[in-house]
Amino acid sequence: MARVDALQAFLDAAFVAFDQFAQDLRARRSVMEIFAQLEAPQPQRLNIGKRLPVCNRHIESVLATKTWRPSLDALIERFADLEPMLEWKWRSVYDHTASENFLMSHANTMIVGPGGLEDRSDLWLGATLMAPNVRYPDHDHAPEETYLVLSEGEFQHGTSEWFSPGVGGSFYNPPGVRHAMRSDETPLFAFWALLPDRPRH
Repeated sequence: MARVDALQAFLDAAFVAFDQFAQDLRARRSVMEIFAQLEAPQPQRLNIGKRLPVCNRHIESVLATKTWRPSLDALIERFADLEPMLEWKWRSVYDHTASENFLMSHANTMIVGPGGLEDRSDLWLGATLMAPNVRYPDHDHAPEETYLVLSEGEFQHGTSEWFSPGVGGSFYNPPGVRHAMRSDETPLFAFWALLPDRPRH
């Protein structure tokens, strides 16, 4: 089974970027396992490309960003090539921790994972886009998660205060930890990689 070129090129660029910027040892183990599993392609869903209104307003400016870091710029370029093939969705479950403008001001896309362009259950690799001045709701999930942030914005996990990873920032969310994010005066854009059911030692 072969992948379409745009997806494989994106995954190659994502591996280089995550490998460079994910410093937490737990994140590195997780990312290495994810990309090892990605060596075996799974079925691809066809003709699913769909943008939400927030994408039409903000994705072009995000994709025009230059970080002057070769691996990140290559990742953004490869994502721009792939993006028309992706299905963007709203998060349908949220609570009072979200900002009032949350629903129409965010979008998530699963690139590889359940319901993604490459539909599989052993890993999740996707992206979140948020308009300026939006707070994502507190949430948690069983899979461990590694973020790679491509914009300004703030994040919170567990009992931490809000922190700003910055462009190229990466951090690790242990399984089940509560976490959230919020944009400032510019759109927030970040990739996330989740690994379900990794054996614990």
